[in-house]
Amino acid sequence: MSAPKLRFPEFEGKWENTLLDRVTTRKSGHTPNKAIEDYWNGGIKWVSLTDSSSLDQGMIWETAKEISYKGVENSSAVLLPPHTVVMSRDAGVGKSAVIGTEMAVSQHFIAWICDGPGQLQHWFLYHWLQIKKAYFERQAVGSTIKTIGLPLFKKLKIDHPTLSEQKKIAAFFGVVDDKIAALLGRQAGLERYKRGLMQALFSQGLRFTKPDGTPFPDWEYMILGDIFDYEQPTKYIVENTNYDDAFPTPVLTAGKKFILGYTQEQHSIFDSPLPVIIFDDFTTASKYVDFPFKVKSSAMKILKPKSINRFVTLYFDLLQSIQFVVGDHKRHWISEFQHMEVPFPHPDEQQKIADALSAMDTKIRAVAGQVAQMQTFKKGLMQQMFV
Repeated sequence: MSAPKLRFPEFEGKWENTLLDRVTTRKSGHTPNKAIEDYWNGGIKWVSLTDSSSLDQGMIWETAKEISYKGVENSSAVLLPPHTVVMSRDAGVGKSAVIGTEMAVSQHFIAWICDGPGQLQHWFLYHWLQIKKAYFERQAVGSTIKTIGLPLFKKLKIDHPTLSEQKKIAAFFGVVDDKIAALLGRQAGLERYKRGLMQALFSQGLRFTKPDGTPFPDWEYMILGDIFDYEQPTKYIVENTNYDDAFPTPVLTAGKKFILGYTQEQHSIFDSPLPVIIFDDFTTASKYVDFPFKVKSSAMKILKPKSINRFVTLYFDLLQSIQFVVGDHKRHWISEFQHMEVPFPHPDEQQKIADALSAMDTKIRAVAGQVAQMQTFKKGLMQQMFV
């Protein structure tokens, strides 16, 4: 038995160390037969790995897929009551949530029904799982897909105080989470506004004027090859070396929305601190990068503005829809891209557009900084308020 470092003053005494199975009712999930239509789309929300992006955000209300009562009756799936805590034990190991309504889960999840007599408060358990995520990740085993076996959960213990203290802790972190959610909402709103502003400015639906109030000249067409230099990355293979030394900078991977990562596989290399723009042939996506990086796959084309021009990099974000159909695939072709003509405004109007959007970026970064501070604040408190 032990006690946390930080505690509400009205509570004292040691916390109990108990098998989680003694203070919750543990359930597993299952997937109904996908070949039987009657088992699916029947109104019962079903948490699966497809919902991974909705986890670790507190309450989950919606799921990508639904099953039916027939699907439950003819499988090992079980209906879970609201406030059940669920956690992924496969891909995305340790990601958790509290279900907001009656749901079922796939076999990739473990679930704990809380709030019964002598049981844990659901939000207390959720936050406990959040601070234990690294532990669960270490327990996952497997060569292809790492998973946590059921034996671990049978032996899993939790330190917990009285129910009244659990509720006080849960309510406190609920306030913190609400603040973080409000900041994230504000950040998302600013990002939506910026996207709308960009569309209006670059479609010329919204125009700036000169200081004397007169309009700027009409936009003139320019050839993209006159604005960007193309550089083909070179390939090399890393052998017998520590990847931290070989790849001290992030690796951008094609076909996966530019995921940052590190690997010792063969790479197409472009390593530069200069601002560049990446075209990915496979996902027909683009990304403005202003930090040193390396890329994997020759499908990722590197374009460098011939002059460091913030307007050009912003404009490029709207050019990512430029693509060419080749067979059954849409691909970006640098040879054709270089000869395309696109409208550009007068340099003074370019500057005004860049300044307006940079001001929006400053606001977004400020809110993102507040989010990061609140998340750090919460993490520090959790480490002190839980045993």
